[in-house]
Amino acid sequence: MGPRPRVRYGSFPTTADVGIWARAPDPNALFEGMGRALFALMTDLRTVRPREERAVSASASDPPALLVAFLNQLVQLHDTEGFVARTVDVRLVGAPPSALVASLRGETFDPARHPSHEQVKAVTWHDLQVDLVAGSARAIVDI
Repeated sequence: MGPRPRVRYGSFPTTADVGIWARAPDPNALFEGMGRALFALMTDLRTVRPREERAVSASASDPPALLVAFLNQLVQLHDTEGFVARTVDVRLVGAPPSALVASLRGETFDPARHPSHEQVKAVTWHDLQVDLVAGSARAIVDI
């Protein structure tokens, strides 16, 4: 396997909630960046060890809906298992993508080792932007 594509991601403030964004050279990496941005809202990813693996899948009618479904699956995984991922590998299915399978590597949140940042409730449709050609996406999350 060759070198991983360069993915940039982060967060930005909004009036009542917080946004996440990613830029990447291909659609798979774009969804990976958005997943990492979501977990980076929750804790410092440098403190997360990739000791356990989880699989997540999602499907939807179009790429924006797929992104919301995927990110909400990650929120649910964190809510039900306390899992935080350091790495996110995504394989999109379809053209345009209507499904995905993701492999996450991380561990259960440990307040003694992982700083607690934001408690994410859900990913919203407000100001959602997904441009697979330009390799950019942003979403507002409810905290």
